[in-house]
Amino acid sequence: MISHIRAILEKDPAANIWDVVLYPCLYSIFFHRVANILWRLHIPFFPRFLSQLSRFLTGIEIHPGATIGKAFFIDHGMGVVIGETTIIGNNVTLFQGVTLGGTGKQKGKRHPTLGNNIVVGAGAKILGNFKIGDDSYIGANSVVLNEVPPHSTIVGVPGRVVKIKGQYVPNITFNHANLPDPLANRLKKIQAELLEVEKHIKHWKKKPGP
Repeated sequence: MISHIRAILEKDPAANIWDVVLYPCLYSIFFHRVANILWRLHIPFFPRFLSQLSRFLTGIEIHPGATIGKAFFIDHGMGVVIGETTIIGNNVTLFQGVTLGGTGKQKGKRHPTLGNNIVVGAGAKILGNFKIGDDSYIGANSVVLNEVPPHSTIVGVPGRVVKIKGQYVPNITFNHANLPDPLANRLKKIQAELLEVEKHIKHWKKKPGP
């Protein structure tokens, strides 16, 4: 637990040694460590009971089967969901509303694997059995459905790589305000079609009568 306390103090500028005990992520990780041990021992009922108790107390749902490394930090935490076969490396930070889930009812490994030194922004969804490479950043509200190479920055729905090792990927902007908007694009297309119809009507009206 020491690595998790250190992670809170290092990553949250509002944290101090006196109020760390009030952070819900600390309790959720403690409950998970105990539940995970019981889960690996194939003890029935109690692992899930502890995970559901932790969910009730903290708003963070971690399946007892998930594997979590050192220095794990969930900032705020409400609404975070971590699935059964999720594997999380060291020094990973999740913000509120993050889901590490599956895409169906498959058996076996069906949740993502997160490498080391990863930050997942608020509301992001990472769904499926694939890996997020080390030193990557997942932008807020992104939906990631495919493997992510190391040192990447991902944004959008579906998530796309916009940076690798600090360099912009050609033809993709990291400006969130300029991300593609399908509805706006469709409205522009409709507007262009209406202008074209109006032009034809005006042309037809100008034609001399028989």
